[in-house]
Amino acid sequence: MKIICIGRNYTDHISELQNEKPEDPVIFLKPDTSILLKKQPFFIPDFSNDVHYEVEVLVKIKKVGKHIQEKFAHKYYDEIGLGIDFTARDLQQKLKDKGLPWEKAKAFDGAAVIGEKWLAKDAVGDINMLNFSLEKNGETVQKSNTRLMLWKIDELIAYVSQFFTLKIGDVIFTGTPAGVGKVTAENKLTGFIEDKQIFSIQIK
Repeated sequence: MKIICIGRNYTDHISELQNEKPEDPVIFLKPDTSILLKKQPFFIPDFSNDVHYEVEVLVKIKKVGKHIQEKFAHKYYDEIGLGIDFTARDLQQKLKDKGLPWEKAKAFDGAAVIGEKWLAKDAVGDINMLNFSLEKNGETVQKSNTRLMLWKIDELIAYVSQFFTLKIGDVIFTGTPAGVGKVTAENKLTGFIEDKQIFSIQIK
């Protein structure tokens, strides 16, 4: 499987990091080794002093596709999830300043949280009107709705499939809204789609 991540897909997050609004979706990849193992805590890596959480709605691909037209994109997934794109923000900034790729800051071991619960697309209602949120130690730190995406899920699938063949089990991270922040040891992060808890992890 591969993990395909979308950057800068919410205007408020673009603004909080003072980034430029892109003309096309920003795409980067994480290897399968970046997936945080189930029921394991997230260990802050020793190469960063500023690891941020970024909660994101996920889509799991269910069949192989290439050059998918947007009008057919809905046929390529039937499950919606939630996860975290952990980012070593200090390292990312150094790489960006030098015009270098982000992988060391985004694709390290444990940097991709994929919630254990997947929700049937047909059961969640309009996927372009989904509320989702992240709590840190019981306090809501990120809260948004998929209607605020610059590029909606079907648009992303169509766009990504121009460059990468999508395969069964691939996961797309669709971008994070504003509210990202630093994690410290002993934090607890809990993610929700509507009122359903999708994951809960400890930080070490």
